Amino acid sequence: MPPYVPPPEPLSPDDPLSPLSFNPYKGSRGLMRGWRAVKNSLAGFHVAIREESAFRQELALAAILIPCGLAVPVDPASRVLLLASVLLVLIVELLNSSLEAAIDRISLERHELSRRAKDLGSAAVMVALLMCVMAWAVIVGPLVVRWFRALL
Repeated sequence: MPPYVPPPEPLSPDDPLSPLSFNPYKGSRGLMRGWRAVKNSLAGFHVAIREESAFRQELALAAILIPCGLAVPVDPASRVLLLASVLLVLIVELLNSSLEAAIDRISLERHELSRRAKDLGSAAVMVALLMCVMAWAVIVGPLVVRWFRALL
């Protein structure tokens, strides 16, 4: 027979292992949760297109590059890299826009930490754009050079 183990004491509200309090926005489960997630995601795209000029510019670039990435004659791994690099720019821009919105929600006054957070988000977008340019230059660049040499 195992030794007696007393039941655990109830966790205090400030204990990190205690269950979170009820959140009315997290009530759905199953298919309804998935449906609401899709609706929220589409609402996020709508806001980004309506409110964020940088996202609109990058979306226009994606509208050009994605069909080009599908049409260019490269191996499947290179095609995935081309398309993923474009989608990564959109992802990072969405995250940067959400970061900026959250900072603006907290306060519109100028603060060093707010500026730093926004600058870091902007730097992340720049890194994603540079990665996209590098991927396209390395994969598609030699093909373009070959096509121009064939024309001349």
